Amino acid sequence: MDNRTSRQFKLDKDLNVSLGTRLANYLIDYVCVIVLMFAILIGLMIFAAIIGSQELLDRIGNMNKIEEYGVAIVSILLYYNIFEIFFSRTIGKFITKTVVVNINGEKPDTQEILVRSLCRLIPFETFSVLGAPNKGWHDSISKTYVVNKELLEKKKELFYSVDEIGNNTNEL
Repeated sequence: MDNRTSRQFKLDKDLNVSLGTRLANYLIDYVCVIVLMFAILIGLMIFAAIIGSQELLDRIGNMNKIEEYGVAIVSILLYYNIFEIFFSRTIGKFITKTVVVNINGEKPDTQEILVRSLCRLIPFETFSVLGAPNKGWHDSISKTYVVNKELLEKKKELFYSVDEIGNNTNEL
């Protein structure tokens, strides 16, 4: 097989998004997670009202800190896993036109996304993005990257178009 046709695209460092873009993603997604938390709690309250459980309604209304953290953890895992497994993007990333990819610029597999989401629960993980090279622990541990979607597509198209040119000249 020709070497040019078996080449695999690899990300360049210039594809990584800026700290400002990451901050925008974080803030937008933070708001979305809070909205999801309230939706979960309202859903539980509606469920409790439907089944007529005053005890459950009282419990939701008087949650302790551990129960509140539990709802927060469930909300974070649901939000990031659902969006990144199915779309490789959260709402924040849709707005900033960024995407989560692996080293080859492809959609990460489910296991990589699950690891990525679980790493977000590490205490102070949010601040890990402040170090060089602007990657959080959830990126480095899961071996994923947040990149500009349009720039990635252009670079991949250019990379693979070189292979196509090589293949077409062999047919002549």
